[in-house]
Amino acid sequence: MEKIRPPAVAGAFYNSQKQRLQNDVNALLQMARSQAEKDNDGAPDNDTNNRTSPKALIVPHAGYIYSGQTAAAAYVRLSAVSHTIKRVILLGPVHRVAVRGLALPEASAFATPLGEIQLDQNSIAAIEKLPQVVVSPAVHADEHSLEVQLPFLQSVLDDFQLVPLAVGDATAEEVAEVLDILWGGPETLIVISSDLSHFLPYHSAKTVDAETVDNILKLDGGLSHKQACGGTPVNGFILAARQHHLQPHLLDLRNSGDTAGDKSRVVGYASFAFNEESAGANYEH
Repeated sequence: MEKIRPPAVAGAFYNSQKQRLQNDVNALLQMARSQAEKDNDGAPDNDTNNRTSPKALIVPHAGYIYSGQTAAAAYVRLSAVSHTIKRVILLGPVHRVAVRGLALPEASAFATPLGEIQLDQNSIAAIEKLPQVVVSPAVHADEHSLEVQLPFLQSVLDDFQLVPLAVGDATAEEVAEVLDILWGGPETLIVISSDLSHFLPYHSAKTVDAETVDNILKLDGGLSHKQACGGTPVNGFILAARQHHLQPHLLDLRNSGDTAGDKSRVVGYASFAFNEESAGANYEH
């Protein structure tokens, strides 16, 4: 019998009603598309990075009113390859249940108000025997870092399967090993879910987050959880990105003080696209 992991944060981090959620996501994507055209003088097709498909994205995972604009800036880059991507490797940090290693769910599908996404059983079989990979329905039950990405993926991609990994206590090498096994070709997209600094005053957060962004753009790992709550999956991805010669591009940087939060205590958000070297030129948390 098929086991479906139901949405845990619908109605909190994003709208629980199907049509309203779809309208919200579409509006965020359209806003991101318009901003990209504005940034490129109305001619986004002249930008190499807009014309090529990212191999990977780093996106935030807060409530959509806080970080939805930043996430959409990354997801809108997938519109031209919606037919090509058939598998999404999705990694995010654990927030509620601690775990050693990278946790797979017991479910065979994840559900959101927009429908169900089947998990890629072949990919799961390829990694589930690794010592750092465990199966834990408890870790996934209420975890939002992966879930909030799903409505965006459902809106920009056509038909795809998912490999969801909730990352706990793991080394960068352990994360990179999993990514390397699942790397694939243009049919495979890697998505890393992470916010940046947490609960600093607005101007302090901007300084800290700018340094973190600089590290990521230099493919310099070793990020702490104070710099990025998803520091563990980000560090592992950076190691894999160096090995596979990916080129990073910053798409959006802001914090909750710029969107819907109090400037005295903010959470930072950034989104990045990572392109193959041959394909391109150079709630609140």
